[in-house]
Amino acid sequence: MNIIKKIFSKSRSLEDGIFFDTIQKILGFEPAKIDFYKKAFTHRSSNKLDESGHPINYERLEFLGDAMLSAVIAAHLFNKAPNGDEGYLTKMRSKIVSREHLNELGKDLNLVRFVESKVPIQHFGENIHGNIFESLVGAIYLDKGYAFCEKFIQKRVVAPYVDIARLEGKVISYKSLVIEWCQKEKRVFHYDIFEDNGIDGQRLFGVKLSIDDKVIARARATSKKKAEEKASQRAYFAFQEKIDKK
Repeated sequence: MNIIKKIFSKSRSLEDGIFFDTIQKILGFEPAKIDFYKKAFTHRSSNKLDESGHPINYERLEFLGDAMLSAVIAAHLFNKAPNGDEGYLTKMRSKIVSREHLNELGKDLNLVRFVESKVPIQHFGENIHGNIFESLVGAIYLDKGYAFCEKFIQKRVVAPYVDIARLEGKVISYKSLVIEWCQKEKRVFHYDIFEDNGIDGQRLFGVKLSIDDKVIARARATSKKKAEEKASQRAYFAFQEKIDKK
């Protein structure tokens, strides 16, 4: 029994060592408390509890990381865009910390390989990538404080991705653009949503976007939100010149 325990302990130590080395390369500094980073990749399906009976998973770290990202990006924009008003700064920050962008960041670092879960990784949605990127940021803050957290965000988010001139032209939500234009122009718009199962039996949602009782665009996707956005994008391109002048 003692031999088995020693072999298991040695195996765990090897795993911890590999995890430590890999995380250190991603962070660019040596973690002080590796347990924060292990927690950052622990999914709730693992059903782990600490000594006090509290769940061990990345969700609280995700919340903290989201707040830290917003704070650092807000400060960066405040300094780099001195002429931007509150609305402009808010819109730019939303573009940088959008779910789509955070998912890209998580994918670029291949963070999903570290996730500990009883659910197969392939069953997770796209947002798992952005969620664990945020939880990693939260872990950095708890481990090293604000200065290290800011340095990591500057290195991994701001330096490679934040180009203010390019971001000004980036569309976060085509649906929002279409709705804003319709409201300004006093156009009546409506999204008709219905189930539209695919040939392979996959559950899909179809959307018809009508403006002034005329169907402008159709789309379908795996969720209502995605279908609405896809239809809105098609409507945007149909009315692009008019909408851009709003």
